[in-house]
Amino acid sequence: MATEPSLGPEGSSRTRGKEAQKHNILAARALAETVRTTLGPKGMDKMVVGSNGEVTVTNDGVTILEAMEISHPTARMIVEAARTQDTEVGDGTTTVVVLSGELLHRAEELLEAGIHPTTIIRGYKMAFEEAMRVLDKISKGFTTKQKALRDIALTAMTGKGVEEAKEKLAELAVGAAMKIQSQDKLSKENIKIIAKPGAAMGSSELIDGIIIEKERLKEGMPPLVKDARIALIDSPIEVKETEIDSKITINTPEQMESFIAMEDSMLKRMADRITGAGANVVFCQKGIDDVAQHYLEKAGLYVCRRVTQADMRLIARATGARIITELGQLTSADLGAAGEVFEKRIADEPVTFVRGCPRARAVTLLLRGGTEHVLDEVKRALVDAIGDMAAVLETGKLVGGAGAPEIELARALNKFADSVEGREQLAVKSFAKAMEIIPVTLAENSGLDPIEAIVRLNRAHDSGQTYAGLDVTNGHVVDTLKAGIVEPLKVKTQALSSALEVTTMILRIDDIIVNESKQPQNQPNLE
Repeated sequence: MATEPSLGPEGSSRTRGKEAQKHNILAARALAETVRTTLGPKGMDKMVVGSNGEVTVTNDGVTILEAMEISHPTARMIVEAARTQDTEVGDGTTTVVVLSGELLHRAEELLEAGIHPTTIIRGYKMAFEEAMRVLDKISKGFTTKQKALRDIALTAMTGKGVEEAKEKLAELAVGAAMKIQSQDKLSKENIKIIAKPGAAMGSSELIDGIIIEKERLKEGMPPLVKDARIALIDSPIEVKETEIDSKITINTPEQMESFIAMEDSMLKRMADRITGAGANVVFCQKGIDDVAQHYLEKAGLYVCRRVTQADMRLIARATGARIITELGQLTSADLGAAGEVFEKRIADEPVTFVRGCPRARAVTLLLRGGTEHVLDEVKRALVDAIGDMAAVLETGKLVGGAGAPEIELARALNKFADSVEGREQLAVKSFAKAMEIIPVTLAENSGLDPIEAIVRLNRAHDSGQTYAGLDVTNGHVVDTLKAGIVEPLKVKTQALSSALEVTTMILRIDDIIVNESKQPQNQPNLE
């Protein structure tokens, strides 16, 4: 049924039935086609110019979707699914969008054939449950953790615009993961990433500690402190104001001098408390009075103020320091340790290095690049790699990349469909066919013949090569496990789950009611 008058406010519209379903599916497919060309090692980049004029050049799925400022409600649902994928895993966002678009495309064919949406949804859910079993069956554990992480990082960064320094960046990412992971768990928030322009990507480095974008408070403070003993203070080093309104009357110069001397004495005691605990470096989250700065400078301490809460926590994890909320509670047991703390200018901006932490549980990746746009891509590639490494450490399982698992899923689901009765069988077969969109897209984006690629992959899998994938460089079929083209199992399972959820939600919609607010009449052009 076509668009018809709505029962809502004047100016609102209503679209029902198949017309509503077509409208939603068209929007989803348009979004999928937009990002589809970015998938894989040979994927292209998108340039998105925001409403504020900001330019984003990337092939990262979720970054493109957010930069596009999408307003269509159905498309926004898919963007939200991609965002969930990014939050949960950190990679596979483009896969979610492409799979969602293809699942809806296949569902549209079934709708045209007269199959009810609830039947399609039931069949899709049956196919999904079988797909989870197949993925678990074909997944592999790893024997050498470092090699597995390196393969995962390299695969995640392939095609992300960092090819010239991919090996070096993967080495840094794995080094960071190996330093801070414990009990096969990697907390992504414990790897700080700082990007600074003005140097080649290959000069990026891993810091066994934390870099904060702050300079020391006063020039007279030492620019370098060896064997640092670090105090982290989450309270102002200032004379506290009273909680109630009060008034002090000063009538003579002597009374003024006495008041200033008393305040000076209080600030000196604060500084003495810090030095008495044995600290030679102070990071304060709040403000520091000028007089207190003078005493700390005189004592030869390195001091930074207004350090962010996130940086305070990272320094605590890196150095073993305890964040103190009351200065009077500070003792030597609360201090952290670092080999050195020093100030350095990078890209003409002063930063503070806290380096050489013996038992660091937080580290920093200092990324370099020629321009801000290049650095943005380098950072996104590292974030994807770290997310994938965290996912594989969490589950301990990985699968092949290059379209291998999708081809295996398509074959397995086609066989499974034969055991399904009723019209749901058609939905299972459509789900199976939709899986092929990933290897098809990889081939298309690489300039290969997609039909020929699918035929060759199917032939390899028919002969028992479960991990056969498409080498997009030369079009050959390769064993992805032996070639080191691997992805975390969680990336695939989460992508399928997110794609199915948003597809189900969209298929359930059979009525679109748009309440449009009354727009003011056009004003005459006075120019």
